[in-house]
Amino acid sequence: MNEKPEARKPRIAVVFGGRSSEHAISCVTAGSVLKAIDAERYDVVPVGIALDGRWVLESDDPERLAITAADKLPEVDPSRAAVSLANSHGSSSELLVQEASQVPRTLGEVDVVFPLLHGPWGEDGTIQGLLEMAGVRYVGAGVLASAVGMDKDFMKVVFQARGLPVLPYVVISPRAWESDRAGVQEEVDSLGYPVFVKPCRGGSSIGISKVHERAGLDDAVELARMHDPKVIVETAAEGGRELECGVIEGFSGEPPEASVVAEIQVDSSHEFYDFAAKYLPEEQTELNVPADLPEHVAARVRQLSVEAFEALSCEGLARVDFFVLPDERVVINEINTMPGFTPSSVFPRVWRASGLDYPELVDRLVQLALKRSTGLR
Repeated sequence: MNEKPEARKPRIAVVFGGRSSEHAISCVTAGSVLKAIDAERYDVVPVGIALDGRWVLESDDPERLAITAADKLPEVDPSRAAVSLANSHGSSSELLVQEASQVPRTLGEVDVVFPLLHGPWGEDGTIQGLLEMAGVRYVGAGVLASAVGMDKDFMKVVFQARGLPVLPYVVISPRAWESDRAGVQEEVDSLGYPVFVKPCRGGSSIGISKVHERAGLDDAVELARMHDPKVIVETAAEGGRELECGVIEGFSGEPPEASVVAEIQVDSSHEFYDFAAKYLPEEQTELNVPADLPEHVAARVRQLSVEAFEALSCEGLARVDFFVLPDERVVINEINTMPGFTPSSVFPRVWRASGLDYPELVDRLVQLALKRSTGLR
């Protein structure tokens, strides 16, 4: 009697780094996920995308991917063995790895990619499109949801079309800024100051400025344009409270679930929730989970979180960020289709407070990806 071959473990390629300004944060996130994935249950392959775009077989040592005590940010090592994703049989794909001057060797079939990429060239639908073309399942939102969620202009257009509340804003295109700067300045003036000036397709508060009067507008726009030629200017939610809520896709057609609501309280030394307040360990940012809110306000935030998730046809996970204004109006700030994912990040913490700890959260997202079909859904 022939024995059946032993079933292999699902192979998970954890992809991180990337070409965006959020490269280091992606590495930190990957270190935490690599540490949390159950190696007894999954075969895990760490794949780094270097700043120059090269894909390499990276270290699975979480310590190498951490921010050091001296605030030194981690980075993918481009000198490591090169990796490529090759379609092999039908819809399956394999990881190929090649050291210098060696024949490529296969690491085997890939069942799921966990793309822990933040910002352009990763979170914006680009890698999702590549994986769709290769017929590989992956964690998180698809091409359209990722692209719309990354672009704050179109994100707000979709939200407004669905009747979801957002703050007033102005989008500055490269052509408008170069050909009619005075007209752009007047349009921004109509919002009233202070305003926030942001790269339209950025994250982690990189390139963002709070501007209190027109005299500071040009410099703020130029700073944002260093990260994205398209810039968005938003009315400041003065006196508002900054809230965040996690959403996870339901299994087998069940509706998405919203977590408890968290409140961000930034130390008074920061004018807003900037990069240092978000990520550097010595900063005194507080995250209150759950937020101390009237029940009807918390319920409204949770409801809008699910509606925002569905408005963009998100899959897997998302974090939705809000302001609650002094009159208790709730407005959506933005949606993040691949939120920060270290154990201290908001998304895992709100789910831990909702009864789903970090390893369980990682496993659930992998299982959701394994169960979904490839192609049009």
